Amino acid sequence: MSSARTHIRPRTHIRPRYRWIVALLVLVPAVVAGPWGYLRIATWGHVVGPGATPSHAHAALVLGAKVGDDGEPSRFLRERVEVGSHLYLDGVVDVVVMSGATHAGGYDEPATMRDLALGLGVPADAIILDRGGIDTFASCTNAAGPLALGSVIVVTQEFHVARATWLCRQDGLDARGLYPAIQGRAGTVTGNVRELGADWKAVLNVWGGRHDG
Repeated sequence: MSSARTHIRPRTHIRPRYRWIVALLVLVPAVVAGPWGYLRIATWGHVVGPGATPSHAHAALVLGAKVGDDGEPSRFLRERVEVGSHLYLDGVVDVVVMSGATHAGGYDEPATMRDLALGLGVPADAIILDRGGIDTFASCTNAAGPLALGSVIVVTQEFHVARATWLCRQDGLDARGLYPAIQGRAGTVTGNVRELGADWKAVLNVWGGRHDG
């Protein structure tokens, strides 16, 4: 009686130098995207999208975006103002804060946002201009500090809303986020890519104790 031979496949070993390559291919993306994932987990349940109606808040905090040299608001800015304006018109918020910066070229983000909101039916006395919103961190700090807002609905695009909501919550605000419909265009792709670095900056600013004002 002959016994069957058992063939054992030899183990495949990765050479040491290739192990480093494999490790880098895994670790580098994980490190780069770490804050991106962290902020989305941290704001889970605090961010909603189109069609959702958030519970009442003191203010809609509409974050600034690009205004052209001719004073024409970008599509992103229009979308943000439209969402923030509808929050007021639907009675979800008491006021709308237009937070952005003024630029050497002469254009004024908050003023441009105000004009858009007025055209949508928001009364002038329900609009607050924050011209010190030079970035998201400053917009949140101003909302919690000088403007003394207790609760806000942060309005910006989907790729930005987790970071913005998280920063405002770090300042002690009862902050929730709301974003307009996601648009498949080049700016959306660029915004998502830039957000990887912006999320790192936000986390480092908070952990490093940045203080504005």
